[in-house]
Amino acid sequence: MTPSPATGAATARPGSAPAPATPAPAASAPRRAAPATPARTPRGSALLSRTAVNAALLLVAAYTLMPLAWLVLAATKNRRDLFATGPYALGDFSLLTNLGEVFAYDDGIFGRWLANSLLYTVVGSTLSALISVACGYAFHAYEFRHKEKLFGVVLAGILVPATVLQLPLYLMASAADAVNTYWAYLVPALVNPFGVYLARVFAEGHVPDEVLAAGRVDGAGELRLFAHVSFPMLWPGFVTIFLFTFTAIWNNFYGALTMLNDERLYPVSLGLFMWNRSVYQQPELYPLVITGSLVAVVPLVLAFLGLQRFWRSGLTAGAVK
Repeated sequence: MTPSPATGAATARPGSAPAPATPAPAASAPRRAAPATPARTPRGSALLSRTAVNAALLLVAAYTLMPLAWLVLAATKNRRDLFATGPYALGDFSLLTNLGEVFAYDDGIFGRWLANSLLYTVVGSTLSALISVACGYAFHAYEFRHKEKLFGVVLAGILVPATVLQLPLYLMASAADAVNTYWAYLVPALVNPFGVYLARVFAEGHVPDEVLAAGRVDGAGELRLFAHVSFPMLWPGFVTIFLFTFTAIWNNFYGALTMLNDERLYPVSLGLFMWNRSVYQQPELYPLVITGSLVAVVPLVLAFLGLQRFWRSGLTAGAVK
């Protein structure tokens, strides 16, 4: 019988050398424990944190918008519903009637106040922003004696509250016989130390020295170099300073109260204050004050919405290199 291949392979043939013994497998080295994986933050904890942050932001937003919401609703009510309904309840829609009464009262004095405010803010903000940008550009582009010391004086001006300066400004305007004029309210608004500081920071980040040197090599004068080369680069900064100054002048109640006596020169903030002082003797002025306050907010909202793409880029300039 022929043996099977398995039997033949396992059986040693006569006369053949014995097969070498197969070595026993070596003992395997003990495996090292895998490093512990850091525990992950549970999804529930992250969701809870996000919910808490969003809730806090909603509370802040509601707290900020509640006075504006009350103002909008109150301006739409007639005189009876203004006192008979709740603060946030709706009444008969009388916004158009209220607006007509506001602009018709006292021969349309409110329209003059609104025009005065637009004159003060638009002209004052434009000139103030232009002066600030020019000064900030000069601090960046030129070297002169005591440059940093003078800039330190500008920074010190930021720390001085505006109310502290009103009495000296009034005395100066009185000495110049300018009290109760447009200039008494407009000229002090042209000085803006914070605008100079912001303009210098913006110029250092957006106007390279190489560009200025190349312009001078090409024969451009300093005025042309500023107007045609540097100012387009500084445009977002100009708009940012303009909006800050626009808001400051529009809300400059104390300066108007100090400098102006003629109601025909009042800005809208001072005019509404004078109406509000008389509501106890003339209750019919109360709806006019509310509706006039709503109208006074509209130019600020339009200015920020119309120029937001410029001032947002100006505020974030230099944040990312």
